[in-house]
Parts: sequence; C-alpha cells; structure tokens
Amino acid sequence: MAYVVTENCIRCKYMDCVSVCPVDCFHEGESMLVIDPDVCIDCGVCTPECPADAIRPDVDDGMRGWAVFNAKYASAWRSISSKGLPPDDAPAWDGAQGKLQAAFGAADPALA
Repeated sequence: MAYVVTENCIRCKYMDCVSVCPVDCFHEGESMLVIDPDVCIDCGVCTPECPADAIRPDVDDGMRGWAVFNAKYASAWRSISSKGLPPDDAPAWDGAQGKLQAAFGAADPALA
C-alpha cells in the first residue's frame, strides 16, 4: 500500500504534507503534488496534515486510477523535501469541481 494525492490538491497545493514526510516521497508539478509509490513507506503521517483532504490510501475504493496517475507524474516531476508557498488563490479552489479537467485538459485515461 502507498498513499496517493487526489484531485482536490489541484490548484490548492498547500504542501503541509511535505514538511512531515519522513522519506521525501512528494513530487511537485505546476498545479499539484503527487506521491512516488516506490518511495512512500505507507506511514500515513501526511494524510491528517493535508488541509484540502486530498491524500488517500491507494487501496481505498476508486483510488487505483490515482495510484497510476501519481506514479506517472512522480517519474516526471521534481522531488521536493520542504514546504513551499501555496498559490494565493488556493482557498478559492479547495473543493472546486472539475479541477482535473481544468489543469490537465482531458481527464487522464488512468482515472477513467
């Protein structure tokens, strides 16, 4: 099992999760973070730290596509080990619908 970052991180990117991760498994893209499943040690300390409630165990219902999505982008985006600044408009995006479509165009086939 590993943890995955889901759609609600898009445009929020608070990064509180990064500061508590003991193994630096987070990777940063322009609009969101993802977790590298090969580095994640399944400790779960990141989950309660996420203000957007965007982190889930990959074994939860509906998370298989997000696991593939996280692995795909973790291999493409840079690893981060410290908290950065969230976007100024993050609170306005928290809980918004359709963020995956807005940030990535067509929904990723892994999530279909």
